[in-house]
Amino acid sequence: MSRGSTPPEVTAERMVRVPAGRILLRDEGTQTNRVAEVEEFLLAPYPVTAELYRCITNETPSNSGEPLTPVTEVSWNDAVRFCNLLSETAGLTPCYSIGGDANAQDVICDWDADGYRLPSEAEWEYGCRAGTTGVRYGELDEIAWYRENSDGRVHDVGSKEPNAWGLYDMIGNVWEWCWDVYDATVYGPYRVFRGGGAHDLPRGCRASCRRKSHPTFRIDDLGFRLARSVRSPSV
Repeated sequence: MSRGSTPPEVTAERMVRVPAGRILLRDEGTQTNRVAEVEEFLLAPYPVTAELYRCITNETPSNSGEPLTPVTEVSWNDAVRFCNLLSETAGLTPCYSIGGDANAQDVICDWDADGYRLPSEAEWEYGCRAGTTGVRYGELDEIAWYRENSDGRVHDVGSKEPNAWGLYDMIGNVWEWCWDVYDATVYGPYRVFRGGGAHDLPRGCRASCRRKSHPTFRIDDLGFRLARSVRSPSV
């Protein structure tokens, strides 16, 4: 694919326009709640695939499987670099200013830029729930690949049922990096990931479940999903 052409699976027309709203975020560790306002935004219907990642970066993470499985073994740092590279490829303004700090404490996000980015944690959970308030947006076996049905591996994206807004694999298959720092006072630069993965028990596959790790962390059931802001007239 030549630079300047947009991969068809991530054009604005193929992304899901998520309406503005609010979400109650629960932190099970600190037993605290907060209400977050969410502006209208775009969210990809699937996690980034191994095929798309290879197409844009010319790199293949160590355990990437079939082309339409979610890319894994990607760190938070890898994910934000990918977002910038994809934005440049598509002729959009990159969202991230990236320095050389492995802890990612020098990464700045321009939320008004029209390029690709990671969703905030509030955007992620709001998109996942799609207006529902239960543990998850459907019956687990129908919506997710998890420990009891995955055969210990990730599967092609979109092969389970979507939520009411047309978003697939928000629960199960792979965890997904979000923009947010988990708790800087306790865990320093650790970033949030959400959604549960192919190796998880049902408790890990809930809309409210939060995990975290260092921005350099990579593992075989952790990937990411693309978002875009809609503040720019070009979106």
